[in-house]
Amino acid sequence: MDNYIETLTQIIKERSGRLGRPLTCQVTTFGCQMNARDSEKLLGVLLKVGFIEVTDDDADLVIYNTCTVRDNANQRVYGRLGALKPYKKKNPDMKIALCGCMMQEKTVVEKINRSYPFVDLIFGTFNIFDFPRLLCETYERDGKVREIWDKTDIIKEDLPIKRKYSFKSGVNIMFGCNNFCSYCIVPYVRGRERSRNSEDIINEIKGLVDDGVVEVMLLGQNVNSYGKNLDEDINFAKLLRKVEEVDGLKRIRFMTSHPKDLSNELIDVCASSEKICRHIHLPLQSGSSRILKAMNRVYDKDKYLALAEKIKEKISDISLTTDIIVGFPGETYEDVLETIDVIKKVSFDNAFTFIYSKRTGTPAASMPDQVDPETVKKHFDMVLSTVQETARMRTGRFMGGEYDVLCEEINATDPSFIDSRMSTNTVVHLKGTPDLIGKIVRVRLTGFHGFYYTGKLIDRVL
Repeated sequence: MDNYIETLTQIIKERSGRLGRPLTCQVTTFGCQMNARDSEKLLGVLLKVGFIEVTDDDADLVIYNTCTVRDNANQRVYGRLGALKPYKKKNPDMKIALCGCMMQEKTVVEKINRSYPFVDLIFGTFNIFDFPRLLCETYERDGKVREIWDKTDIIKEDLPIKRKYSFKSGVNIMFGCNNFCSYCIVPYVRGRERSRNSEDIINEIKGLVDDGVVEVMLLGQNVNSYGKNLDEDINFAKLLRKVEEVDGLKRIRFMTSHPKDLSNELIDVCASSEKICRHIHLPLQSGSSRILKAMNRVYDKDKYLALAEKIKEKISDISLTTDIIVGFPGETYEDVLETIDVIKKVSFDNAFTFIYSKRTGTPAASMPDQVDPETVKKHFDMVLSTVQETARMRTGRFMGGEYDVLCEEINATDPSFIDSRMSTNTVVHLKGTPDLIGKIVRVRLTGFHGFYYTGKLIDRVL
């Protein structure tokens, strides 16, 4: 790998010399936190070999790290590619690269080759670690490079990384998914579950802490099933205990949890921890047991409600958020009422509500009784309205209290405010100066605004 980085550094240096300026790059991320982490690796390589990061679409190298969970993500990529064509025509030396989940679909790559032939490099989710070699080949051939792997057992996390935030970072603990929910394309584009060795994870976190990180987000398609393919005696709860022991680490988050694998042991670990944040994202998808069975979610409505109740009993200050799909094939008005019933009973702090998106190749795509768009829209509005009402009431419970928050960035609307985040993942805007960024401070919550707070700084913790 180092050889390719050295070669790429020389290539970029020579091209920059001919142009009389540094080469520029732009990396755009579509999709989840795992994609965002992958983009940090891509950008880390590019900066190391001599590129300068810009936000413009007319950069010398443009990379789209794609998502294919919903069709609108695909359409956004196609739209952005169309807008790049004039830039490519103006600058023939410009390179355009596509990677990520969308590239694992054969029909997508065929469409890009046919409709967007000016794309120089395409690679997928399994060989992102090979990016330096692939980019070398793209420049050396000065032509198209296409390399999509169907699967891999290789796990390499040692690429250079350019983190978005200096004080917090995602950490991949596993890749892929074994659940095969009937609506989901992820197992087909990310592959089967592959967990990283716990020692490698802990060493990475220690390195991040040495570099100033105070909060980590442990990432995986289903973190609760971590360790099942490893030889060592490890599961997610035991991994969390190991992460807790890292000196200097202040906060631990994780994403995402599948309800069927959330154990009593994990709940106990979260309840007793001073570092694990009081936030669990627990996708519901539907409140109808009939629809959940068709989705292949394994649990039913009663099991989900019992799990949510158990979590709240053990962790009284927990924030529960969720994902909900509206318009799954065969969903009726009565099914939607079941979902609304769960929303009211659990009282989520927030919910990401989506309209079902048909993904070719998944079992749900060929199911009968696809719901018409007008009905879906009506049902979606019902669910969204309930989510907003219950979340507003639930989130407001902290008003007037004093809490620790991590200051993350300057507010985009009013630079005199700092955007910060509670352990529960609730956002707090407070008056402050840029030197607070990356610090955990104590605030009093003085104003509640539906889904976020304003607060007053009391004291610095760090």
